[in-house]
Amino acid sequence: MGGPGDPPEGTPEGAPGGGEDEYRSVVFDESFVRAARLQEYSAQERISDHAPAVRSLPPAHRGLSRQVLILVVLIALAFGTAVYMGVRHPYQAPTATEPAEPLRMTVIPLAPQGEVPGTSDVERLYARSPAAQFRVGAEGVPLPASRRTAHFSDSQVVAALTTAKDYIVRSSLDPDVLTGGQVRSVRVLLDPDQLDQFDQSFARPTADGRHAPTGWLVRLDTSRAELADPKIRVQGTLQAAEADASTLEVTADHTFVYALRPAGAGDRAEASLFTVRRELHFRFDRDDLRLHQAQLVVSYVQAGPLACAEDSTHRLRPLLAGQTAKAGGPAGTDPYATGSATALCGSLATSAQPEV
Repeated sequence: MGGPGDPPEGTPEGAPGGGEDEYRSVVFDESFVRAARLQEYSAQERISDHAPAVRSLPPAHRGLSRQVLILVVLIALAFGTAVYMGVRHPYQAPTATEPAEPLRMTVIPLAPQGEVPGTSDVERLYARSPAAQFRVGAEGVPLPASRRTAHFSDSQVVAALTTAKDYIVRSSLDPDVLTGGQVRSVRVLLDPDQLDQFDQSFARPTADGRHAPTGWLVRLDTSRAELADPKIRVQGTLQAAEADASTLEVTADHTFVYALRPAGAGDRAEASLFTVRRELHFRFDRDDLRLHQAQLVVSYVQAGPLACAEDSTHRLRPLLAGQTAKAGGPAGTDPYATGSATALCGSLATSAQPEV
């Protein structure tokens, strides 16, 4: 190692070496002078400016330290990884969502083949019917075991199933909805794109397969019938599946059995059973899952005992104990009318009625 007087680039070539050179400590080569932090002013500069004899030089630029370079590289790698994961993340939200489809609905009245059976003992009525083992109320709409899909997490699948269940319970079991008292509790669960169709259905009911209130919810004609028992029997299934990378679908198939008696007849009046089967298809995008709302795209309803000749678009008008269906089929269908739905009617099987 050189001594304190050695120039930065070592002893200049050809200079005398060894400790015997008495002038070695005061001999400087050009590299040593360039490396000095102080520089002497010229004689002219000192005369003209009366400046100090020396001036400080800026420190030499030696480049970034190794630690700084490593830190920059690490930050760049972290940023690149974050961008890559954002692009490849399986739950990434789509850049745009398509508007919700309008609901397509079918409501089929089921006419009894004879007199509607009834009894004042509601428990016996249920026990002697196919609904004997059905659960009561929302317990009959259990959530199935759920698993994540290719593009949706477990929590997102559960959110879809829960929203579908809430819609089913509110639209089929809420007494205020059944009696036509209010619809807001059902409306708030719908995707905003379907609200206009929903509102038009109740403002101007039409049997066109798009605007029937009974396609959205169960609504009874309270001038004709009332609940004889608030414990409605329910049985059915819920299934969730991925339609595509941005859409979940839930299929619901439930049968609801209501004990009804004539409106205002009192507790001793004979009751009868009214059965409604609802097959509903829900669709969810990521906004729907986040906001706890659904797109109801298909509603297929069978209900009876009803008379085929009665209009079931606005309200369901059940046939009660001791009544029979009037002669005549459903309302005629005009094949020349555009936008109209085919009027349908079925026959209620005898096995679907209680044996009393």
